[in-house]
Amino acid sequence: MSEVEDRLRERFEVLLPHLNERQRRLALAAEARSLGHGGVRAVARAVGVSETTVRRGVFELEAGEQPAPTGRVRRPGGGRKGADALNPQLVPALLALVEPDERGDPESPLRWTTKSLRHLAEELTRQGHPVSAPTVGRLLRDNGFSLQANAKTLEGEQHPDRDVQFRYINEQVKAHQDAGEPVISVDSKKKEQLGQLPTPRREWRPHGDPVRVVDHSFFTGPNADRAIPYGVHDLTTDAGWVNVGVDHDTAAFAVASIRRWWQARGAADYPHASRLLITADAGGSNSYRYRLWKAELAALATETGVAITVCHFPPGTSKWNKIEHRLFSQITMNWRGRPLTSHEVVVKTIASTRTRTVLRVDAELDTGDYPIGISVGRDELRALPIHPHAQCGTWNYTIEPTHADAASPSRPRPGTRARHGRRDARRPAPDPHDQRRAERTHRTAGTSPGRPRRATPLAPTRRPAPQCPGCRRATAAVGRRGPADHRRVPAAGLPAAGALGTARGESELHRRNHRRNADAARRTRPPRHPDHRTALQHRRRPRGISP
Repeated sequence: MSEVEDRLRERFEVLLPHLNERQRRLALAAEARSLGHGGVRAVARAVGVSETTVRRGVFELEAGEQPAPTGRVRRPGGGRKGADALNPQLVPALLALVEPDERGDPESPLRWTTKSLRHLAEELTRQGHPVSAPTVGRLLRDNGFSLQANAKTLEGEQHPDRDVQFRYINEQVKAHQDAGEPVISVDSKKKEQLGQLPTPRREWRPHGDPVRVVDHSFFTGPNADRAIPYGVHDLTTDAGWVNVGVDHDTAAFAVASIRRWWQARGAADYPHASRLLITADAGGSNSYRYRLWKAELAALATETGVAITVCHFPPGTSKWNKIEHRLFSQITMNWRGRPLTSHEVVVKTIASTRTRTVLRVDAELDTGDYPIGISVGRDELRALPIHPHAQCGTWNYTIEPTHADAASPSRPRPGTRARHGRRDARRPAPDPHDQRRAERTHRTAGTSPGRPRRATPLAPTRRPAPQCPGCRRATAAVGRRGPADHRRVPAAGLPAAGALGTARGESELHRRNHRRNADAARRTRPPRHPDHRTALQHRRRPRGISP
């Protein structure tokens, strides 16, 4: 019998590794049946399996069972029962934890914590349903759950003309494209601070050699280097243009970006264009409320000789702007995991953005100055050739080109400093306290600003008599009414202030006009102090001395 077992052992050592569980069991059973009586024990000893396994295979051969379905080793329903089958209350308890607002208790212990698989398994075990974290994950997937992030779909209160404006924009885009006119989508991308700063997402790098960035990135103030990308996306040719600024995201910068796109790409792609359609957001540097935006567009229309039509998206719908998901999303994916250390890195990374379709992006650096605080008056705005549309004229308007001599008043060229009734944004304004101090100095010396100080005879100086609150109120009230007799001129019979000293002259003027000021105060408003003398004594009393 030992020789038989040796031959069986050699045969099955070569054959069994290539068979699955059921095939091995049937092969052993067939060999045992061929040996006859005692074959089950001999095969079990030779292979090292249980006699029960061999005997079970013999029963399956004798019963003539059908082969198992393709891809299965055991019959359906075989194996150990699942945790949900053994404990019918497990799934309802799990759903009560993950959906406390809809199916379970709103006071669930996991309502304000992260509902990870480990936390869910620990809480179910505490409630008397022992289960593992992988089993919790399987049960959640079987019940239609998955890991999901927040979905930005809530737009808040919608404008009543929201759908009407979207349909109108669609009609304008189709009309311009059918006529062969350019249609662009514009917007400014998020400002990027330059430096060895962390960026989201990951990039392929050698193992254990990540890009080193600072562990804490703080805003370093207005003088920090930053990049301001303003994009122009041609909806017809699916081509992008990005103007990377370094100063401020103003309306002048937005129009300058469109101007640079037209000079570099638009005029060449559309040599016979007579109209230009711009789709933009309702806010930002290209807001429909900004007068400077419309004034700069009027100047651009005059320069190019092209009528510019602007259609703004309704408020709160900027994500539907085509440039957001056709251009800006591709740029963000292209510089993922890469620190933006300089403007050159930003420009070259944007310019290398490509897609599997036809998207190509050009980028340039704009080092011009675009100061804030430039204002456009209402009269200048009314003089511009702006024609609102009949449909939502606030959001839809056309700016016709005009002759150079009939254009709007001169404005600063893009990238230059501007002065539109306001001081240069980069030059600090003079301190008003210094101006008042200088005026007091000139007035005390008897001179006016810009004239040399003249010599005055020495005279005993004395501080002017203090004014009580009633006098101050009277002076302010009379000053608001503006009578001619309240100007600081010497009264009749008094010498000029320069002859006796400014302090003495002002004191005499104050005494002479005090009664008249008090009368004016009584006519306008009752004085706070009923007794003028008591008020003066109260103001002259030094601190720390009681009456």
